[in-house]
Amino acid sequence: MKFLHYEFNAMGTPCDIQLFAKTTTKAKQMAERAIADVRRLEMRYSRYRNDSFLSKINRVAATGGSLSVDPETAGLLNYAATCHQQSDGLFDITSGILRSIWRFDREGLPDDEAIQTVLAKIGWHKLRWNPPILEFLVSGMEIDFGGIVKEYAVDRAAALCWSAGIRHGVINLGGDIKIIGPRADGSAWRIGIRHPRHQDAVLETLSLHEGALASSGDYERCLTVDGVRYGHVLNPKTGWPVKYLASVSVVGEFCVVAGSASTIAMLKEEEGGIWLESLGLPYCWVDVQGKTGGPLITAFSD
Repeated sequence: MKFLHYEFNAMGTPCDIQLFAKTTTKAKQMAERAIADVRRLEMRYSRYRNDSFLSKINRVAATGGSLSVDPETAGLLNYAATCHQQSDGLFDITSGILRSIWRFDREGLPDDEAIQTVLAKIGWHKLRWNPPILEFLVSGMEIDFGGIVKEYAVDRAAALCWSAGIRHGVINLGGDIKIIGPRADGSAWRIGIRHPRHQDAVLETLSLHEGALASSGDYERCLTVDGVRYGHVLNPKTGWPVKYLASVSVVGEFCVVAGSASTIAMLKEEEGGIWLESLGLPYCWVDVQGKTGGPLITAFSD
């Protein structure tokens, strides 16, 4: 079996694909096909591109209008609706508009008036989703597939490789990971989880033959004011960053499930660990004091 390690940048983060295939040509073809699909999704759902479909949706949202969406976007919206329901409203794709007042590249906190103004435009209940029609009931809203689309891209890339006969490999988009299958010799992939407070430190090293791993936390996008650290995971009900957990990592069958579970756990604050345990998924967490927890994940630790 030939081994290929392909590094690239996408969705604002370093990424890599590692594949075993019968020939180097086969491995390269599949890596390029997977990367092309990741870039397709980035172009389609990037909030930074004026020509993305997400930007088109948000131009409609700004006026309080409606539009018809394609099946792929409908699938993402259906999943977002499920996450919203299972998180008691904490996972809300309309909350991305909070980034307009929370700027982690500058000092200072938003004032309460600014937060309340933005909160008035947030809420899944303020849109009407009747597939394939998406209607915004309040003008000035936005949606953001951050927390879903990168993890979805990981799962799609792995599925594309699998459908083409690749049985050994791993997809890694900025720490969101899906195992296609074990290494060619049957051994596990060793995957490190970064410590949220120590840039070069590894919290855990996992051995995975299959499944997916995703993490959520205040690893980089944060600001410190008067000695208090404010991360980028924002509660859509209060408009403020979460303040109990520093990071959560979850192992699941699919990356999109592991990713949304880790984010919801962050949003649930003190109840995050209990909620994760109720799902039956392996996990670990670090709180802002540096305490760690999540005994289930030890089943995969070296």
